[in-house]
Amino acid sequence: FVNSLVYTGVGLTGAFAAVRGVMTVGQLSAFLSYANQYTKPFNEISGVVTELQNAMACASRIFELLDEEERTPDKADARVLTEEQVDGTVEISDVSFSYVPDRKLIEHFNLSVKPGERVAIVGPTGCGKTTIINLLMRFYDIQSGEIRVGNTGIQDITRDSLRANFGMVLQETWLKAGTIAENIAYGKEDATREEIIAAAKAAHAHGFIRRMEQG
Repeated sequence: FVNSLVYTGVGLTGAFAAVRGVMTVGQLSAFLSYANQYTKPFNEISGVVTELQNAMACASRIFELLDEEERTPDKADARVLTEEQVDGTVEISDVSFSYVPDRKLIEHFNLSVKPGERVAIVGPTGCGKTTIINLLMRFYDIQSGEIRVGNTGIQDITRDSLRANFGMVLQETWLKAGTIAENIAYGKEDATREEIIAAAKAAHAHGFIRRMEQG
């Protein structure tokens, strides 16, 4: 915008001067060329400033990552949780957690889930519903209290085996291009047809799938 203003100013001033005979058209052309050359260093400076700002933004993200607390490693004697050891029991005892120390989120939370029970956690946005899931799967470690899955404290279980025993359906679902059967079997590529149908029935989806054009 500034370049255009300078060019326009020189052009108009030179045009009036040329009309009055103060300068020739050739001299006006030379001035216009000089005006373009005059603005080039300013363009380069603004480009350098932009690159500096970009570099500073990138550096701040890198330093934020470097300053993050390291994830607590699994205990040396942490056990691997198998499917046979999971009976659906979840015990949350006097758990407190907050992302920011001076902003309390979950305090002295208790929950007991027995095998086969369905529990709904309801509340407004930001009350900690998703945080409970994050704590159960050890995306964050609790600051006090204890969480037990299958009568074993999650701190004594390896993260990989703990998460492998959870199934999660997110609010925003997505499907890959393909058949419904392929989408159901996405987590188990070697699933048999019978297993896929059993999964569809368990999800109460078998009925409407059968009613579709190709069943």
